[in-house]
Amino acid sequence: MAWDTEQTRNRLLDAAADEFAECGFAGARIDRIGLGAGINKERIYSYFGNKAGLFEAVITRQLTTGLDEVSLNGRGPEGVAAFAGDYFDASVQNPRLARLSAWEGLERDTPVGVKQRSLRASNKVAAIETALPGIKTRDAQDLLLTIVALSHAWTVGANLGLIITGNPEDSARRREHIVAAVRAIGEAIA
Repeated sequence: MAWDTEQTRNRLLDAAADEFAECGFAGARIDRIGLGAGINKERIYSYFGNKAGLFEAVITRQLTTGLDEVSLNGRGPEGVAAFAGDYFDASVQNPRLARLSAWEGLERDTPVGVKQRSLRASNKVAAIETALPGIKTRDAQDLLLTIVALSHAWTVGANLGLIITGNPEDSARRREHIVAAVRAIGEAIA
């Protein structure tokens, strides 16, 4: 029976994404990743070289496609605000994205997969520029960064929600505030 290398690689990347999102690079264990994937840990080394290579592959895979999962379809500040709400929903539904991004920032001196990730971000910046004709590119970049940062902060900073609002589970209210903030920013800079 032939070995399905692509399926094996994907199982390893999925198990590693869960492990790295939960424990970060330093806390993740190759043994647990192999066990989670149902694959001998030596296979991890043959595919990715070492734990750092696996971490980079996971980060690049997860964070390259994160922005692609949510479309910006509307126009004007309302369209960009709707995108912010949809991105927030996606971040809440897939907390691995925000957690991996946070771990990368905490444990890496430089980001990985810069070329692929920058291309995806540039595509989303262009969508914001289309939605808000006349906006400067730098302002569109800052607006996208604001949307991503606000959305990810809710996921990785849930304890702050408890401290500040007394209710870390009130994501509907947090979503409303993010949408309103992005709408106001869009109106101010459009």
